[in-house]
Amino acid sequence: MTNYLDFEKPLAEIEGKAEELRAMARKNDEMDIEDEARALDAKASVLLKDLYKKLTPWRKCQIARHPERPHCKDYIEALFTEYTPLAGDRNFSDDDAVMGGLARFDDQPIVVIGHEKGHDTESRLKRNFGMARPEGYRKAVRLMDMADRFGLPVITLVDTPGAYPGKGAEERGQSEAIARSTEKCLQVGVPVISIVIGEGGSGGAVAFATANRLAMLEHSVYSVISPEGCASILWKDAEKMREAAEALRLTAQDLLNLGVADQVIPEPLGGAHRGRDETIQAVGNALRLMLKDLSHMEPKSLITHRRKKFLDIGSKGLAA
Repeated sequence: MTNYLDFEKPLAEIEGKAEELRAMARKNDEMDIEDEARALDAKASVLLKDLYKKLTPWRKCQIARHPERPHCKDYIEALFTEYTPLAGDRNFSDDDAVMGGLARFDDQPIVVIGHEKGHDTESRLKRNFGMARPEGYRKAVRLMDMADRFGLPVITLVDTPGAYPGKGAEERGQSEAIARSTEKCLQVGVPVISIVIGEGGSGGAVAFATANRLAMLEHSVYSVISPEGCASILWKDAEKMREAAEALRLTAQDLLNLGVADQVIPEPLGGAHRGRDETIQAVGNALRLMLKDLSHMEPKSLITHRRKKFLDIGSKGLAA
């Protein structure tokens, strides 16, 4: 059953009517409703194109958060072979919000790290809705150290509302762990490629996205704060999230213009959740090209390139 977003309610009504007709036909072989159902399908298709023709930043936020979007686990299972997860930070515990381990991509050994949100109530609670604790970032540092030692490219999949803000996380050094992970991204002498597959929230995302190449899915977002959080701080009213989303310039298209993102990966019409296999394949193709582009660079050149990329952020100014 499809989960429809608020602005997709008219689409839900039309597609619901088409499904009702087909359900009735399945119960009664004598009913011939295919022409009516096809007419509704055509109407829904036109409406879907209209809805997604010019999305506002807030609507893109909603799509980026859609529960049926492919998550980190889906990409790892589809794109990588011989995935061997590594657990724990060798200090406190394992963090289920962060997945990571050794794998092969097109038979090339790599290290993959990503935020995992979960797909149902049980897994979302286990994964803490993709909000990593300090041990998650320290696990990522451990994995990046291993990648650097053995000369393995690092691929990160970013999808988090932000780092977990709980008391325990703060007591165990949340900000320091994020800073160490960001620092390690800048230090490793191997290619680092990051893809924002959903939400890129605050320092929790930066800790994985300080890369040689940063790609974003078409309807993903990447920002220093959520629109709701920004609205609460600036206007003391979380309901002004639409205005905040406009001001934050958090869409993939804005960030490409600003020089923060290097590439926007197209999504199927209606978002990644309406074409999961197609989206995963597009991410795989983008990864393949980015790895090839960086493969000839020496360790010192990779580090210099990565540092310069981030020092240059802001030099383009704000896009109109």
